[in-house]
Amino acid sequence: MKRILVIGGTGNVGSKTITKLLPAGVTVRAMVRNPETVTFPTQVEVIAGDLTLPHTLKKCLEDVEAVFLVWTAPAEAVAPALQLITSNVKRIVFLSAPIYTPHPFFQASIPNPISVLHEKVEQQIKASGVKYTFLRPGMLASNSIAWWAPQMRAGDLIRWPYLNAPTAPIDEFDVASVAIHTLLENGHEGAEYVLTGPESLTQFEQLSAIGQAIGRKLGIEEISQKEAKSVWQPTWPAFAKDMLLKSWAAALGQSAYVSNTVEEVTGRSPRTFSQWAYDNAAAFQC
Repeated sequence: MKRILVIGGTGNVGSKTITKLLPAGVTVRAMVRNPETVTFPTQVEVIAGDLTLPHTLKKCLEDVEAVFLVWTAPAEAVAPALQLITSNVKRIVFLSAPIYTPHPFFQASIPNPISVLHEKVEQQIKASGVKYTFLRPGMLASNSIAWWAPQMRAGDLIRWPYLNAPTAPIDEFDVASVAIHTLLENGHEGAEYVLTGPESLTQFEQLSAIGQAIGRKLGIEEISQKEAKSVWQPTWPAFAKDMLLKSWAAALGQSAYVSNTVEEVTGRSPRTFSQWAYDNAAAFQC
Protein backbone atom coordinates (compact mmCIF):
# COMPACT_ATOMS: atom_id res chain seq x y z
CA MET A 1 0.00 0.00 0.00
CA LYS A 2 1.29 3.46 -0.90
CA ARG A 3 2.34 5.61 2.07
CA ILE A 4 2.01 9.38 1.78
CA LEU A 5 3.59 11.84 4.20
CA VAL A 6 1.84 15.15 4.82
CA ILE A 7 4.10 17.91 6.13
CA GLY A 8 1.99 20.79 7.41
CA GLY A 9 -1.06 18.68 8.13
CA THR A 10 -2.48 20.90 10.87
CA GLY A 11 -3.12 23.86 8.56
CA ASN A 12 -6.19 24.69 6.47
CA VAL A 13 -5.10 22.87 3.31
CA GLY A 14 -2.95 20.18 4.93
CA SER A 15 -5.73 19.00 7.23
CA LYS A 16 -8.23 18.86 4.36
CA THR A 17 -5.71 16.87 2.31
CA ILE A 18 -5.39 14.30 5.09
CA THR A 19 -9.18 14.03 5.29
CA LYS A 20 -9.46 13.38 1.56
CA LEU A 21 -6.55 10.90 1.51
CA LEU A 22 -8.02 8.59 4.15
CA PRO A 23 -10.67 6.92 1.94
CA ALA A 24 -8.25 6.64 -0.99
CA GLY A 25 -6.72 3.31 0.02
CA VAL A 26 -3.33 4.69 1.06
CA THR A 27 -1.46 4.89 4.33
CA VAL A 28 -1.42 8.48 5.58
CA ARG A 29 1.38 9.75 7.78
CA ALA A 30 1.41 13.23 9.33
CA MET A 31 4.63 14.89 10.44
CA VAL A 32 4.12 17.33 13.31
CA ARG A 33 6.42 19.03 15.78
CA ASN A 34 4.48 17.95 18.87
CA PRO A 35 2.28 14.86 18.33
CA GLU A 36 0.80 15.11 21.82
CA THR A 37 -0.81 18.47 21.02
CA VAL A 38 -2.70 17.44 17.86
CA THR A 39 -5.63 15.18 17.11
CA PHE A 40 -5.98 13.21 13.89
CA PRO A 41 -8.23 10.28 12.96
CA THR A 42 -6.93 7.05 14.47
CA GLN A 43 -5.86 5.63 11.10
CA VAL A 44 -3.34 8.46 10.56
CA GLU A 45 0.26 7.67 11.49
CA VAL A 46 1.49 10.67 13.51
CA ILE A 47 5.26 11.08 13.80
CA ALA A 48 7.33 13.85 15.38
CA GLY A 49 9.44 15.82 12.95
CA ASP A 50 10.70 19.34 12.35
CA LEU A 51 11.89 20.84 9.07
CA THR A 52 14.53 22.81 10.98
CA LEU A 53 15.97 19.60 12.47
CA PRO A 54 16.90 17.37 9.52
CA HIS A 55 17.77 14.35 11.67
CA THR A 56 14.10 14.18 12.75
CA LEU A 57 12.98 13.72 9.15
CA LYS A 58 14.59 10.33 8.62
CA LYS A 59 12.01 8.31 10.54
CA CYS A 60 9.18 10.33 9.01
CA LEU A 61 10.40 9.46 5.50
CA GLU A 62 10.77 5.72 6.03
CA ASP A 63 8.79 3.75 3.41
CA VAL A 64 7.19 6.95 2.07
CA GLU A 65 6.46 7.15 -1.65
CA ALA A 66 5.10 10.69 -1.94
CA VAL A 67 5.05 13.88 0.13
CA PHE A 68 2.52 16.68 0.32
CA LEU A 69 4.61 19.62 1.47
CA VAL A 70 3.41 22.81 3.13
CA TRP A 71 6.57 24.73 3.98
CA THR A 72 6.48 25.91 7.62
CA ALA A 73 10.11 26.76 8.37
CA PRO A 74 12.64 29.57 7.80
CA ALA A 75 14.59 29.90 4.57
CA GLU A 76 17.81 28.54 6.08
CA ALA A 77 16.12 25.16 6.60
CA VAL A 78 15.32 24.69 2.90
CA ALA A 79 18.56 23.14 1.67
CA PRO A 80 19.17 20.49 4.37
CA ALA A 81 15.52 19.50 4.74
CA LEU A 82 14.82 19.19 1.02
CA GLN A 83 18.03 17.29 0.41
CA LEU A 84 16.72 14.56 2.72
CA ILE A 85 13.16 14.66 1.44
CA THR A 86 14.00 14.57 -2.27
CA SER A 87 16.52 11.76 -1.84
CA ASN A 88 14.00 9.52 -0.06
CA VAL A 89 10.73 9.88 -2.00
CA LYS A 90 9.54 9.50 -5.60
CA ARG A 91 7.10 12.40 -5.73
CA ILE A 92 6.54 15.79 -4.07
CA VAL A 93 3.43 17.92 -4.30
CA PHE A 94 4.32 21.38 -2.97
CA LEU A 95 1.77 23.96 -1.86
CA SER A 96 3.39 27.04 -3.34
CA ALA A 97 2.09 30.49 -4.32
CA PRO A 98 0.93 32.14 -7.57
CA ILE A 99 4.29 33.85 -7.99
CA TYR A 100 4.30 33.80 -11.80
CA THR A 101 0.59 34.33 -12.51
CA PRO A 102 0.18 37.07 -15.19
CA HIS A 103 -2.30 39.30 -13.37
CA PRO A 104 -1.65 42.65 -11.63
CA PHE A 105 -3.08 41.38 -8.34
CA PHE A 106 -0.31 38.77 -8.07
CA GLN A 107 2.50 40.64 -9.79
CA ALA A 108 2.05 43.74 -7.65
CA SER A 109 3.06 41.83 -4.52
CA ILE A 110 6.41 40.56 -5.83
CA PRO A 111 8.90 40.40 -4.27
CA ASN A 112 7.92 39.61 -0.71
CA PRO A 113 9.48 37.23 1.82
CA ILE A 114 6.84 34.54 1.29
CA SER A 115 7.11 34.41 -2.49
CA VAL A 116 10.92 34.50 -2.30
CA LEU A 117 10.86 31.54 0.10
CA HIS A 118 8.44 29.57 -2.07
CA GLU A 119 10.59 30.20 -5.11
CA LYS A 120 13.66 28.93 -3.25
CA VAL A 121 11.83 25.72 -2.30
CA GLU A 122 10.67 25.22 -5.88
CA GLN A 123 14.15 25.68 -7.29
CA GLN A 124 15.66 23.04 -5.01
CA ILE A 125 12.86 20.57 -5.75
CA LYS A 126 13.36 21.05 -9.49
CA ALA A 127 17.12 20.67 -9.19
CA SER A 128 16.77 17.39 -7.28
CA GLY A 129 15.25 15.51 -10.23
CA VAL A 130 12.35 14.14 -8.16
CA LYS A 131 8.89 14.06 -9.73
CA TYR A 132 7.04 17.17 -8.62
CA THR A 133 3.83 19.14 -8.93
CA PHE A 134 3.46 22.72 -7.69
CA LEU A 135 0.05 23.95 -6.55
CA ARG A 136 -0.40 27.72 -6.76
CA PRO A 137 -3.66 28.71 -5.05
CA GLY A 138 -4.64 32.34 -5.31
CA MET A 139 -6.72 33.85 -2.52
CA LEU A 140 -7.96 31.21 -0.08
CA ALA A 141 -11.57 31.67 0.99
CA SER A 142 -10.52 30.90 4.56
CA ASN A 143 -8.48 34.13 4.66
CA SER A 144 -11.77 35.94 5.17
CA ILE A 145 -12.09 34.39 8.63
CA ALA A 146 -8.91 36.12 9.82
CA TRP A 147 -9.86 39.37 8.10
CA TRP A 148 -13.56 39.78 8.81
CA ALA A 149 -14.69 37.38 11.52
CA PRO A 150 -13.41 39.55 14.42
CA GLN A 151 -15.48 42.53 13.20
CA MET A 152 -18.56 40.38 12.55
CA ARG A 153 -18.38 38.86 16.01
CA ALA A 154 -18.25 42.37 17.47
CA GLY A 155 -21.16 43.84 15.49
CA ASP A 156 -22.70 44.47 12.08
CA LEU A 157 -20.37 47.21 10.81
CA ILE A 158 -17.46 46.00 8.69
CA ARG A 159 -14.79 48.56 7.79
CA TRP A 160 -12.31 47.51 5.11
CA PRO A 161 -10.11 48.96 2.34
CA TYR A 162 -10.51 48.44 -1.41
CA LEU A 163 -14.03 47.06 -1.33
CA ASN A 164 -14.17 47.12 -5.15
CA ALA A 165 -11.00 45.05 -5.55
CA PRO A 166 -11.89 41.63 -7.03
CA THR A 167 -10.40 38.22 -6.24
CA ALA A 168 -11.48 34.66 -6.99
CA PRO A 169 -11.37 32.95 -3.57
CA ILE A 170 -10.87 29.21 -3.61
CA ASP A 171 -12.28 26.76 -1.08
CA GLU A 172 -9.42 24.95 0.66
CA PHE A 173 -11.25 21.66 0.02
CA ASP A 174 -10.78 22.27 -3.71
CA VAL A 175 -7.05 22.79 -3.22
CA ALA A 176 -6.97 19.53 -1.26
CA SER A 177 -8.92 17.76 -4.01
CA VAL A 178 -6.34 18.77 -6.60
CA ALA A 179 -3.59 17.68 -4.22
CA ILE A 180 -5.13 14.21 -3.94
CA HIS A 181 -5.20 13.73 -7.70
CA THR A 182 -1.61 14.87 -8.12
CA LEU A 183 -0.42 12.64 -5.28
CA LEU A 184 -2.18 9.50 -6.50
CA GLU A 185 -2.23 9.79 -10.29
CA ASN A 186 0.39 9.89 -13.00
CA GLY A 187 0.37 12.63 -15.59
CA HIS A 188 0.89 15.60 -13.27
CA GLU A 189 4.68 15.49 -13.20
CA GLY A 190 6.22 18.92 -13.75
CA ALA A 191 2.84 20.67 -13.65
CA GLU A 192 2.49 24.06 -12.00
CA TYR A 193 -1.23 24.46 -11.35
CA VAL A 194 -2.71 27.88 -10.65
CA LEU A 195 -5.85 27.29 -8.58
CA THR A 196 -8.71 29.75 -8.11
CA GLY A 197 -12.38 29.74 -7.28
CA PRO A 198 -14.93 29.78 -10.12
CA GLU A 199 -15.85 33.49 -10.07
CA SER A 200 -14.45 36.98 -9.77
CA LEU A 201 -15.95 38.73 -6.75
CA THR A 202 -15.21 42.11 -5.24
CA GLN A 203 -14.49 42.21 -1.53
CA PHE A 204 -17.85 43.94 -1.09
CA GLU A 205 -19.56 41.01 -2.83
CA GLN A 206 -17.69 38.53 -0.65
CA LEU A 207 -18.72 40.35 2.53
CA SER A 208 -22.31 40.44 1.29
CA ALA A 209 -22.21 36.67 0.66
CA ILE A 210 -21.03 36.06 4.22
CA GLY A 211 -23.75 38.35 5.55
CA GLN A 212 -26.35 36.32 3.68
CA ALA A 213 -24.87 33.06 4.96
CA ILE A 214 -25.06 34.18 8.58
CA GLY A 215 -28.47 35.82 8.17
CA ARG A 216 -27.39 39.35 9.09
CA LYS A 217 -27.60 42.69 7.31
CA LEU A 218 -24.07 44.07 7.44
CA GLY A 219 -23.02 47.67 7.16
CA ILE A 220 -19.97 47.70 4.89
CA GLU A 221 -17.81 50.83 4.93
CA GLU A 222 -14.66 51.59 2.94
CA ILE A 223 -11.59 52.89 4.76
CA SER A 224 -8.28 54.28 3.54
CA GLN A 225 -4.94 52.49 3.33
CA LYS A 226 -3.66 54.54 6.24
CA GLU A 227 -6.60 53.70 8.44
CA ALA A 228 -6.44 50.02 7.50
CA LYS A 229 -2.83 49.79 8.63
CA SER A 230 -3.69 51.39 11.96
CA VAL A 231 -6.71 49.20 12.79
CA TRP A 232 -5.55 45.86 11.44
CA GLN A 233 -4.36 43.33 13.96
CA PRO A 234 -0.94 44.34 15.32
CA THR A 235 0.23 40.74 14.94
CA TRP A 236 0.10 41.05 11.14
CA PRO A 237 3.59 41.59 9.71
CA ALA A 238 4.10 44.97 8.07
CA PHE A 239 5.13 43.36 4.78
CA ALA A 240 1.84 41.40 4.69
CA LYS A 241 -0.21 44.57 5.16
CA ASP A 242 1.73 46.37 2.42
CA MET A 243 1.51 43.36 0.10
CA LEU A 244 -2.27 43.09 0.40
CA LEU A 245 -2.92 46.79 0.00
CA LYS A 246 -0.66 47.02 -3.02
CA SER A 247 -2.24 43.97 -4.63
CA TRP A 248 -5.82 45.16 -4.10
CA ALA A 249 -4.95 48.58 -5.49
CA ALA A 250 -3.48 46.98 -8.61
CA ALA A 251 -6.57 44.81 -9.10
CA LEU A 252 -9.08 47.66 -9.24
CA GLY A 253 -11.02 48.03 -12.46
CA GLN A 254 -10.57 44.52 -13.82
CA SER A 255 -11.84 41.02 -13.21
CA ALA A 256 -9.87 38.64 -11.01
CA TYR A 257 -7.78 35.92 -12.59
CA VAL A 258 -9.91 32.76 -12.85
CA SER A 259 -8.48 29.39 -13.87
CA ASN A 260 -10.18 26.15 -14.95
CA THR A 261 -7.59 23.95 -13.27
CA VAL A 262 -9.74 22.54 -10.47
CA GLU A 263 -12.29 21.22 -12.97
CA GLU A 264 -9.61 19.99 -15.39
CA VAL A 265 -7.82 18.00 -12.68
CA THR A 266 -10.75 16.76 -10.57
CA GLY A 267 -13.50 16.54 -13.18
CA ARG A 268 -15.89 18.76 -11.22
CA SER A 269 -16.49 22.48 -10.87
CA PRO A 270 -14.88 24.28 -7.93
CA ARG A 271 -17.12 25.35 -5.08
CA THR A 272 -18.41 28.91 -5.01
CA PHE A 273 -17.55 31.42 -2.32
CA SER A 274 -21.21 31.45 -1.30
CA GLN A 275 -21.10 27.69 -0.69
CA TRP A 276 -17.95 28.11 1.36
CA ALA A 277 -19.58 30.92 3.38
CA TYR A 278 -22.60 28.79 4.29
CA ASP A 279 -20.35 25.88 5.30
CA ASN A 280 -18.25 28.16 7.51
CA ALA A 281 -20.94 30.49 8.84
CA ALA A 282 -20.24 29.51 12.45
CA ALA A 283 -16.75 31.04 12.21
CA PHE A 284 -18.30 34.50 11.80
CA GLN A 285 -20.83 34.24 14.61
CA CYS A 286 -20.41 35.16 18.27
